[in-house]
Amino acid sequence: MKMRKKSELPVKTCAHCLLPFTWRKKWERDWDQVKYCSERCRRGGKHGAPD
Repeated sequence: MKMRKKSELPVKTCAHCLLPFTWRKKWERDWDQVKYCSERCRRGGKHGAPD
């Protein structure tokens, strides 16, 4: 991937916290499968799950 400005990077919405997050280099190979912005959200499961 060529160098881009941060504002030009792809953005997704986290499936847990519903906040937007941007592309990261470590997600380069599997960006299509990334659903969560962090490990904490990934462990939290789907949005609206009982606490």
